[in-house]
Amino acid sequence: MKSVKAFVRQPLAMTALIVVLLIILSCAFANLVAPYDPLEQDLYAANELPSSSHLLGADTLGRDILSRLLFGGRVTLIGAVIAVLVFTALGIPFGLAAGYLRGVLDAVCSRIVEILFAVPVMVIVLVVVSVFSGNIAASMVTIGVLGSGSLFRVVRGQTMSLAGELYVKAARASGLGSFTILRRHILPNIWGPVIVQVSLFSAGAVLTESGLAFLGFSVQPPNPSWGSMIGEASRYISAHPWQLVPPGVVIAVMVMCLGLIGDGVRDAVTRSLPVRGGQRTQDAAPTAGPIPPPRPGALLDVRHLSVAYDGPTSRTIVVEDVSFDLMPGEAIGIVGESGSGKTVSARATIGLLGNGGHILAGQVLFDGQEITAVGGRRLTRIRGSEIALIPQEPMTTLDPVFTIGSQLLEVVRRHNRVTKAKARARVIELLDLVGLREPEQLVKRYPHELSGGMAQRVGIALALAGNPRVLIADEPTTALDVTVQQQILDLLRSLQQSLGMAIILVTHDWGVLADLCERATVMYAGHVVETADIRTLYHSPQHPYTRALIAANPHHAVKGVELPSIPGQVPTPSAWPPGCHFAPRCALATPECSVAEIPLSWDDSGHSSRCIKAGKLLEEAVS
Repeated sequence: MKSVKAFVRQPLAMTALIVVLLIILSCAFANLVAPYDPLEQDLYAANELPSSSHLLGADTLGRDILSRLLFGGRVTLIGAVIAVLVFTALGIPFGLAAGYLRGVLDAVCSRIVEILFAVPVMVIVLVVVSVFSGNIAASMVTIGVLGSGSLFRVVRGQTMSLAGELYVKAARASGLGSFTILRRHILPNIWGPVIVQVSLFSAGAVLTESGLAFLGFSVQPPNPSWGSMIGEASRYISAHPWQLVPPGVVIAVMVMCLGLIGDGVRDAVTRSLPVRGGQRTQDAAPTAGPIPPPRPGALLDVRHLSVAYDGPTSRTIVVEDVSFDLMPGEAIGIVGESGSGKTVSARATIGLLGNGGHILAGQVLFDGQEITAVGGRRLTRIRGSEIALIPQEPMTTLDPVFTIGSQLLEVVRRHNRVTKAKARARVIELLDLVGLREPEQLVKRYPHELSGGMAQRVGIALALAGNPRVLIADEPTTALDVTVQQQILDLLRSLQQSLGMAIILVTHDWGVLADLCERATVMYAGHVVETADIRTLYHSPQHPYTRALIAANPHHAVKGVELPSIPGQVPTPSAWPPGCHFAPRCALATPECSVAEIPLSWDDSGHSSRCIKAGKLLEEAVS
């Protein structure tokens, strides 16, 4: 609706649309509008200039030019429509699929498009018209096929860009299938450039059909088309130049108006939107070290998980030998600095690693069943209905094209086979559940009309739509102020208690961790360095990195005393040091720490640490 209003407010585009509609309707109803039969000859009126009896004059045989324009427009416009239909039928779906699914499909389609661009178009068209003489449909289908490569490239490029947006990842995390995501969340966001391409091609198709008719490859005389009328008039251009004017002007106006409509629609779509800022491989993987045995009855059990991203020429391991488990109804945290691998580890459990990311080794067990290597459809069913995700950035995870109610309704109906009326009632219930006031009004709003706290609550409502048993909260309070942070934490705690959900909290804030979680896993540079219950981690940490993080916690700041900090920064995955990854920043490091990989050690309580000075040795060094 906003796009329509924005288009209507553009006088030039509206005028062009009205002109094109008048031309199309006049040609479609030529039997009613045309004053004469297009083949009727009146030799007394031959070569007559515009008059009351012939408004646009008559040609050499005395045929009414206006009538021939109206009937001839049918041929030209139908030919253009055929070409445009083929153009869009090939360019849009294949561009969407190649840009979103990538892999072999993308490679094959891209090679075919490269061949199409290398083919001399006019040569192929002339071959086709010579084989299918007088068959304008065959010619225009050929034009559509050969031209579809340009639309394919535009759609593919836009889709690849949007596939990385957080709201698309959130839709995947909600359990929506690829077709639904493409139809609902990607296609509406690429209409602008697509419409421009289609309008330009439509104008080109009109010119192409007219050119073929001019050369005699369209309908044969005496049947009219715009191009054939120009061809006939060109023979008498010296004596009767006026006969070129009506068909030439109509073609020029049609081409110009199609371009203006495309620009107008693109601008309307753009202006109506708010301005906003795997699969497992069998390759060699890191050797798995010993880990504590899983706790009996664990709902989610991650074992020896390693994740890698493939680049054009190399592979980079970003998470190495990560293990943790989660009991029903339990809240655990994954804590560490940015770049430690927290988010990647959490997202790997439901296969949301992005382009190039894949599980290199290890397994993920959900309720006793391995889901690491399940197929796409089965994993899609698990997302949202069994394991849901609250992404980090609330505002960018919501599709700006649709209202809040529309997006929630889509996810509710995806996971609950209910009528639309019951789904709407469930949407209101979810918004009320997450503490949003006036949900009946909120469902009509767009994402840009929400505050950060409201957007985060809507994100939580989306995650709850499928009644999941595990909720992954990826930095759910990072972009919020302190007051709203506490409200979100209270909401998560309330939902955990009332719904019995288990929660994985990804955070770098120890205050948030202590407020919500019972146990925590500390990560650094792709490794789990320590795991224990919250009280033990705070009072008896067994790894220098955990001690340094707690010491640097701003909640422990003393007025007038400089807050301790960890020197240096987390190394990038391609620059991980040998042995202990934390050794270059560790005050307790010895040469032995950098010789070989440090294995995890643990006690009877399940408190594990990846440090050669764990336990008594570490306590002695600190003292």
